[in-house]
Amino acid sequence: MPASPCVVPDTTSAPLTLGRQRSIHEVEARIKSHDWVNGQYRLIVLAAPDTVLDCRPGQFFHLLCPQTDRFQPYFRRPMSIYSYDREKGELAFLYKVAGAGTSAMAELETGDTLNIVGPIGQAFEIKPEWQRPLLLARGVGLATLAPLARECASLGRSLTVICSARSPELLMSTELFRHYGAEVITVTDAEGNSGVESLTGLIEGLIASRGIDAFFTCGSARLTRMLQDIGSRHGIGGQVALEQHMACGIGMCHACVWPFRRADGAVNLRVCREGPVFDLQEAM
Repeated sequence: MPASPCVVPDTTSAPLTLGRQRSIHEVEARIKSHDWVNGQYRLIVLAAPDTVLDCRPGQFFHLLCPQTDRFQPYFRRPMSIYSYDREKGELAFLYKVAGAGTSAMAELETGDTLNIVGPIGQAFEIKPEWQRPLLLARGVGLATLAPLARECASLGRSLTVICSARSPELLMSTELFRHYGAEVITVTDAEGNSGVESLTGLIEGLIASRGIDAFFTCGSARLTRMLQDIGSRHGIGGQVALEQHMACGIGMCHACVWPFRRADGAVNLRVCREGPVFDLQEAM
């Protein structure tokens, strides 16, 4: 029996398909490695079949966290894709150990299996006119933007990435972004340059010097509002990947509804189904 009543198991039989989304599968994936990145974040790499590696940047998986002696999480946890590689048969997630679900995941070891459902959700779209994008993320939001950076590199885009964290030792993925040809700028709370005022000045300067023409971000409401303000002043569009609590992850439970601006007024949309990627200016 599937581990969730909302999905079907992947046994080379017919997968679940929802509207415009591609097929969604439930599989038991073996853990190839599971390591601490720093004192708060872990990177888990899974051996995954081709059926779940038909991924796009911005999509996510719904993970069934294990039951342990110390932690008994009930619902699955949505987790953005950090990387996927069809040639190697690998799927990776970067996550912060915070609550019961991620704490239970942190106890998994190499060779264990993890039940995953996906890929789920609407992906980032890199429009042809967006030639010099800026990626801005803080903390685990970087995980969502890593596949997008790879896609930008494959399309020959001139990429700038701003990585934000509480302190320098919590900065992540900077070398990965540089590997994709990005100019990487780091800001931290400890250094006093990660606030909205400092970032606004920094981004205004990048628009003037590098001709930034698109914004991409993830997670932080504060950073999203800042980019909305800058974008509206300069006529720069972009997209945001939202993070939200979910129960089913495929649009049936309506637990992840969020308000968005539309021309005829505000509408409520499901982050898991109509998102998690939305137009930057529409997010409220």
